[in-house]
Amino acid sequence: MRGPVTITGFADEIAADGGEQIDGLLAAGVRHVEVRALGGTNVLDLSDDETAAFRRRLEDAGIAVSSVGSPIGKTPIRSDLEAHFARFRIALRRADQLGCRFVRVFSFRHEGEEAEQVRGEVLGQMRRMTDAAAEAGITLVLENESRIYGDVPERCADLIESVGSPHLRGLVDPANFVTCGCDPLQAWERLADHVVWFHIKDKVAASDRVVPAGHGDGEVEAILGDALDRGFSGFLSIEPHLRANDPDFGGTGAERFAIATAALRRVLDRLGAREA
Repeated sequence: MRGPVTITGFADEIAADGGEQIDGLLAAGVRHVEVRALGGTNVLDLSDDETAAFRRRLEDAGIAVSSVGSPIGKTPIRSDLEAHFARFRIALRRADQLGCRFVRVFSFRHEGEEAEQVRGEVLGQMRRMTDAAAEAGITLVLENESRIYGDVPERCADLIESVGSPHLRGLVDPANFVTCGCDPLQAWERLADHVVWFHIKDKVAASDRVVPAGHGDGEVEAILGDALDRGFSGFLSIEPHLRANDPDFGGTGAERFAIATAALRRVLDRLGAREA
């Protein structure tokens, strides 16, 4: 058996309500959560008391927090970066308050400019955030989000390699490679040495339809198989993004989360991987 791997996920896709999030995680057999929003409020906009209360509810249910699914870096690089950095510090504090050591980040939008024109500014911000994360004992995981600076593997890898810190690592979402028109296997090969985290969803290129793992063109099984061969043993985060009215994978938030989780487990079974 390979692994072990740990399944986590975005419970705000189950429901807005914290209790329903917990119920949906337990029903799917998932004991970790990537906290992004609660009650329709982004995790960074919760009060300290609300954050502490949610952590207690999770602990009472036997659920641990894997990371803070922050929106940091999903903003124009030509914006108030001092205000954004202050918001980033809240993300670091939330990780501490929730008892986790990872924060998801992005690499800034470059609206109206070519990506190459803003590389210096983006790299400067990534270095600044990584230095602050290192001081806090937090690892940032950089997602290959579409329509931002690091939407293609070359620029994601460039940022991680240029910063050169163990506190900035890679996060791969195979569906986002499809969105950007990248070859998923080639993209993975470029980033493989840097990746410690996966967001699990898939996409059909021809229709732009988001589907569970193994049902699209994201090469999820091949990528995970190679990651396991390389010794990967980390978090796989369910991010369903399935539509409620999808004829094959629709339903309530809890049902869609369960469908996405079951699809990932089928992939892991075929790969001979075990869960932690």
